[in-house]
Formats: sequence, C-alpha cells, structure tokens
Amino acid sequence: MEYNFKELEQKWQKHWSDNKVYKVEVDNSRPKYYVLDMFPYPSGAGLHVGHPLGYIASDIYSRYKRLNGFNVLHPMGYDAYGLPAEQYAIQTGQHPAITTENNLNRYREQLDKIGFCYDWDREVKTCDPDYYHWTQWAFIQMFKHYYCNQAKQARPISELVEVFGKTGTEGLDLACSEELSFTAEEWKAKSDKEQQTILLNYRLAYLADTMVNWCPALGTVLANDEVKEGLSVRGGHPVEQKVMRQWSLRVSAYAERLLDGLNNVDWSDSLKEIQRNWIGRSEGAEMTFKVKESDVEMEIFTTRADTVYGVTFMVLAPESELVDQLTTPEQRAAVDAYIEETKKRTERERLAEVKKVTGVFSGAYAINPLTNEEIPVWISDYVLAGYGTGAIMAVPAHDSRDFAFARHFELPIRQVVIPVGAEETDPMTWEDSIDSKEGTMVNSGIINGLDVQEAIAKTKEYIAAKGIGKVKVNYRLRDAIFSRQRYWGEPFPVYYKDDMPYMLDESKLPLTLPEIDKYLPTEQGEPPLGRAKGWETEEGYPLELNTMPGFAGSSAYYLRYMDPKNKEKLVGEEANKYWQDVDLYIGGTEHATGHLIYSRFWNKFLFDIGEVIKDEPYKKLINQGMIQGRSNFVYRKKGTNTFVSYNLRNEYDVQEIHVDVNIVRNDELDMEAFKKWSPDYANAEFILEDGKYICGWAVEKMSKSMYNVVNPDTIIADYGADTLRLYEMFLGPLEQSKPWDTNGIDGVHKFLRKTWRLFYKDDAFVVSDEKATPDELKVLHRTIKKITEDVERFSFNTCVSAFMICVNELNDLKCTKREILEPLLALLAPFAPHMSEELWHALGHTTTVCDTKWPQLNESYLVESSVTYPVSFNGKMRFKIDLPADMSNADIEKSVMEHESAAKWLEGKTVRKVIIVPKKIINIVVG
Repeated sequence: MEYNFKELEQKWQKHWSDNKVYKVEVDNSRPKYYVLDMFPYPSGAGLHVGHPLGYIASDIYSRYKRLNGFNVLHPMGYDAYGLPAEQYAIQTGQHPAITTENNLNRYREQLDKIGFCYDWDREVKTCDPDYYHWTQWAFIQMFKHYYCNQAKQARPISELVEVFGKTGTEGLDLACSEELSFTAEEWKAKSDKEQQTILLNYRLAYLADTMVNWCPALGTVLANDEVKEGLSVRGGHPVEQKVMRQWSLRVSAYAERLLDGLNNVDWSDSLKEIQRNWIGRSEGAEMTFKVKESDVEMEIFTTRADTVYGVTFMVLAPESELVDQLTTPEQRAAVDAYIEETKKRTERERLAEVKKVTGVFSGAYAINPLTNEEIPVWISDYVLAGYGTGAIMAVPAHDSRDFAFARHFELPIRQVVIPVGAEETDPMTWEDSIDSKEGTMVNSGIINGLDVQEAIAKTKEYIAAKGIGKVKVNYRLRDAIFSRQRYWGEPFPVYYKDDMPYMLDESKLPLTLPEIDKYLPTEQGEPPLGRAKGWETEEGYPLELNTMPGFAGSSAYYLRYMDPKNKEKLVGEEANKYWQDVDLYIGGTEHATGHLIYSRFWNKFLFDIGEVIKDEPYKKLINQGMIQGRSNFVYRKKGTNTFVSYNLRNEYDVQEIHVDVNIVRNDELDMEAFKKWSPDYANAEFILEDGKYICGWAVEKMSKSMYNVVNPDTIIADYGADTLRLYEMFLGPLEQSKPWDTNGIDGVHKFLRKTWRLFYKDDAFVVSDEKATPDELKVLHRTIKKITEDVERFSFNTCVSAFMICVNELNDLKCTKREILEPLLALLAPFAPHMSEELWHALGHTTTVCDTKWPQLNESYLVESSVTYPVSFNGKMRFKIDLPADMSNADIEKSVMEHESAAKWLEGKTVRKVIIVPKKIINIVVG
C-alpha cells in the first residue's frame, strides 16, 4: 500500500471535523492548558508559507500537551476589521463585510488543509456583532471608571463623584490628564456640563484634544506603524501631525503595574526589555522656569537635576501650546514654517532620526530658577509633546542630542563639575571644536564630592526646598488614541447631549454598523458614519461618528475564546475559573509595543473590576522568527528577449529580473511555464548550460513584488500537509528567521515515506507482535527522551532530525514490531497527525491517536551493556573492540593484548604503558 497523502489527509481532516475530535469543554477532572496564536488579519492574498510557522509550532505543542493528559484549549479566529478592506470597498463599492467574509473563507480553507487541532466551535471574528458587543461593553466600563494611584486600582467614577461632593480634590492621588484643584463647594456650584468636563479628566476612556497622524487622502487617523517617512504605508499618501478631538484610553495609568507584571511572566529577556523601554519609567524632578517679561511659566522634567547649572538653552516640542504664547513677532514666520514642516514626521520617526538636527528660535528667554540667568527658548522636533511636559532644559555638555543641537546652532556648552564617580554621557561631547576640553566649568556649590546618585538626590531636595520644583516619576508610555475616522470598525456605544458624551445603556448593545451609500468622509469632512441616515438614539441624540481602531477587537479576544457563546457575560464564572489565563502564546515580535501593551492593560482593568481571574493574561510567550523568501532570477541580454543561464551570465551584458519561484525547481527554470508566465516572455529564447536554464537566487523578504511568495496550497498538493508541517519546523530554530527553500523539502517527504515503509511493504501490512530486541528498545527510548526534552524546549527542528535518525536505525534493524512502532506513532502524531492517524488505525485502534498517551521513558533501556573502545598504539587508532561496560581495567588490558588485531602492532615491541580511559579510549605505548 503506497503512502497516498492526498487521500488520507482529506479523509482524516473530514473525520476530525465530523466527529469534533478537537472540541473542548470545561473538564475539572483534568488540568487545563491554554495555547493561543496571535490571530491573523485575513487579506485577499491568503496565506503564504511564512504565515503558518507559529501556528504549526503551537499545534505541535497543543497535541503534545493533550497526549500528556491536559485538557487543551487551542482556538482560532480573525482580526477582521481594518483599513485594507475599507479601501477596497472605496475602490469597488463592494461592502467590506462581503470582501472580509470571502477572505475569511479563504483563510479557513487554507488552515484546514494544514490539519490544525483548532476547536472551530470557539471561532471569533472581530466584525461579528456578538463579538464586538463585549468590546463596546468594556469601553463603557472604562468610561465609568477612574484610576486611584493610592489603591493602584480602577474604581467606579460614581465613587469619585461622591468624594468630590464631600471633600473636593483634597488628598486625592488620581491618574488624570491635568492636575485640578477644587473644593466640595466649588464642585457643587458647577453645572452638569462643567462636572462632566471635569470627570473626563479622570475617566479611563476619555475624550480630549490629541496630536494624531492625520492622512487627508485616506480621511482617517493612522497609528505610528501605519506611517513611514511622512507617508501612509497603504497608498503612500501624505500624513501630517494634527490636533483632533479623539477618544483615548488612559493606558499610562497602568504604567507601573505593566512594568511590575513583567517580573511574573515567562517571556524572553529581549521582549521584556522592549516593553520596559517602551513604558520608559524615569525618576526625576519637575521644575518651573519663568519666561522673561511674561506671565508664562515653563514646566520641565529632568532625570538629572544635578545638571541644572549647565543649562544653556530650553527646547519646546513643536506641538506645545506654549509655542504660540512665546513666539515673538520677529520669529513668527520662521516658527510657523518650521511647525508646518514638522507635521510631516511622526513621533516615531522623530525619535529614530537622532542625527537629523532641526529647530528654530522662538525669540523668548526663560529664567534659570537657580542662577537667574536668561536662557534662549528654541523649538525642535526632537522634543515630544506627550513625554514629560513637552519642554526640556538642554544641557549639551551632558546629553548627546542636546550637544548635537548646540553645536549645529552654535549655542553655548557648559559643563557642570562632574561629581565623584560620574562619567561623561557621550565621548563626542569633548571635541576640538570646543574651546578647551573642559569647556566652561560651573561649580554648583551643593554637589561637590558626592557620587552621581547622591548629587541628584541632593539637588532634588534643594529644588523642592526652594519651592521651584518637585520630585516626580515619569513614563514614556502614552495613552492610546482610540478613535478612527473609518467605517469598517467597531461603533462606539456613545451618544452626545449638550456636546457631552454619554454611554448607551448596556441593554442596547451591540450597536451595529449602519448601511451607508459610500465609504468616504462626508462633504463636510465628517467620518463615513456621518453619511448614515438616522444614526442617533431613540431620543434623537446623535451617535459617535468615529469607530474604534483595530487593536480594540484584538485586546481581549483571548478571553472571549474561553466562553464564546455566552450572551450574558464576556466570560462566564465557570469558564473564567477553569481557563483563567493563557499558558502559551505564540506570535510575532512586531506586536511587542502595540498589541501586547494594550491587551495587558485591558486585562488588568478587567481584573480590577472583577471580570477576570488573573492580573497578567499570558504566562509564557514565544516570538517565532520570520520565514524569508528565496527569490530566483533570470538574466536577460539587454535589448533582447534572450535569457542567459546563471553560470554564463558574466559573458554577456545582462539585466537581472525576479522570476516566479513557483516555476523554478531546484533552481532550474521551467522554460515553457516561463513563456506562459507573462506575455512579455512568450517568445523568449534561452542560452542554456548542459541543456538547462539555471536561475540565480537570493534570500529576501517574502513579497508578491519579488515573486518569491510560496503558497502552502501548492506545497500541500505536491507533498502533503504533514510534509509542510515537518519542513517548516526543520528549517531552523523556532525563534530565528530563516529562508524558505523548496529545494530541501524532498528530504522531509522521503523521511515520511520511509516511515510508512516500516508498516507496509508493497501492499502488505507487516507489523508483527514479536517481542522487541534490546537494540530496538534502545532506539525507541533514546528517541522518547530526545523528543520529550526538545518539545519542552520548543526545539522542533532537532525533533525532526531525531525522528529521521530513529527511522533510519529502525530500518537498519529491519524492525516491524508493534511494541516499537506504536509508541513511535504517538511521538510523531503532533508533528505529522494525518499519517500517524492512518497508521494508528491500521494497527487496529478504533479511537483517535490524539487521545492516546505520550510514551513513557524507561531509562533502563538506555544503559549501555557494552562499550566500543577505539584502540590506539602510540596515539594512532588501529582497531576497535567491543567489551562489557562493567569490565575492570585489568581485564580490559588482558582482552586487548589477546585480541588478534593487536598482534601486528605488538610484534617485536615492548609495551611501556597502557592508558585506559573507562568507556572512552585505550592507548598502548610501545617502543
């Protein structure tokens, strides 16, 4: 019986689906294990072979844990909202729901072909009203809560209203947009609208004026990762910085808990460091600098209070509201022109471009509160409005970016006397361009003889005592902008009364998207929902016109998988108590500063209000590497339609052209397929080598533009899903990027055929019930040990190698014993489930291989009964000898001396010394 992978894979995929083999329910008799994939955004292009890498790894581990007795939750769904579907709708007039559904069906078809053990009864789609009901519900809860820094917890806003009515803001430490101070009497005297405005200052979901990336052509706000070099990633349209009234989530309130939580999760050190840097905790002092001849005061934050004596200029972020107040008439035109230019760059680009120095003088001067010196105030985009106060004191002798700015604009550089133990921040500070290596020295008078930390602490005390500043902890983490001017997204459950936002009653959820005539902003510049007729409450109040961003639906999807059909709660009590959190999460590192921050924030909020069990959502997280494309090239003689084979290309003047890798096999071009590939090449002629056209190759990003995208459907059609699964793991360590090379897939496919032949010879099933030999048991248990250890380490590439070694050794032993082959199938089942299921049933089983038990290791079979010693004479190995493992050195020496192969090397010689390293080598020194 031949290994007919096409037939048996379709057979078992249907069986698994029809019999709901992967359906999972709460089962208190078994321990739970929750394995989660970062769910995909389904594009029209479908999957390429790089996409399933993490899915295959999680599938292997899920099956492994199931075989070890765990009740495994392994779900899948779709991040179905987004700009691509909306842009396609704009171009074609087709509703984005239709194209999205088509894309979902295409992804589902491809995923099913690979044989994943997903419980599809738990599937979620972020565009499904039953799903985003709970996104809207969570938003309402955030609107109804504030964050108490003292309790380190979200609390009901109704509680805060009571406190304001009794004691005002006295003694409160709250997360807020702006520090406010008022008495209970002042609070009571305010109108309802004024009170609602104040409460927005504290709500976790709040409405405020915010600087955003605005793309006029797309008519929407874009996230930082949707913008590159001032243009939208999608479409290449100009993007500008613009202040807009937007919904935001007060993620910054949870900054300290987001940092602390990293100590309690099993993530890589590099991923934790990315998050720590993104959150950016810094301790320092907030100081007030008065502006000369003005009532304006500048608040600055510094982590190096000890360098305040070295300040030589101030810098404002271009977006700061102080820019307009401080700019003098003489500098107005220059400042306006500069600000217009900075609108084209995102904050991320401004942070990254450390060598690009730009700025403009405001015309104003600030007063150093410690020296009373006048300091020029500049404007530059290396300062960000959202970090600290949007203004800095510049100390060029002790900061590399300040130094670059000072040198570029020929501003003074002044070095504070460096305390004991301090180091200069940047060795570039002291260059020949400075008048002397010391620069202008300033003695602070309060920090002499102290080390750096003592000097900083002493200066902060001094500033606080003088009443010109206060000690403060700052974070780089920003609040998340939560509004998008799009149609295809979750509607906000918000209506407006007297221009103030109010939440819909929860009984009105979900608020579904209305039909509109086209998916563009209105003629008045409103978001597309402005086109909807009757987009208002039953009472006639207008509903919010913006929709939520993509990360809204992906921030809590892992929770909904636990209880996807629950109509009453996000997660019911029983499911919540059982599943609790994600044990293993696999996904790309590109989500380290977006999705992972937002979902951890979302989870912590839900934990605060008692809706989830665990404070952290993901126990262990693995970032899979990227599968890169292996591109192929043809070489066309310039000015002709003649193509030169790779090793002959240097003999001609040629142009290198990407060619579709799907018409290349082992770097050999299918010339007839090439002619059909493009009309331009229909009459192509070829200069061949040995009758073949050999293509060049390179490793590049997998991309349609480079024609190096490999469709998994093609691989499955040619080799089968089990081959694809094994080969993707075989390419290299899970967490490293590696190139795809179809040339190597034959070896993996041959391994599966060789495995099949352990069970079948010609058409006969040859497995016997004979007792296994010690050598066969040794091969099996060595493989059990290796595979178990490697799966636990997620070293799946070495697992595949171990399987190959095992099958080769069993073939050499001509092993066809059930005692060996049955446990081997259990080991192989997570990696190649289709073949394993077929052979499992061929062995006579009537239940699925998914429900057998992981083979148990018996170390006794690995104990060596004999040792093969290499025997050397004067350091040169001459022959090998097998001896009992427990033989004494005296007996070893005697056996070697009596061995027939030793006579030749001992003849006429005197044995001077016999060196025996037990179980390793024997060396006889003769002379």
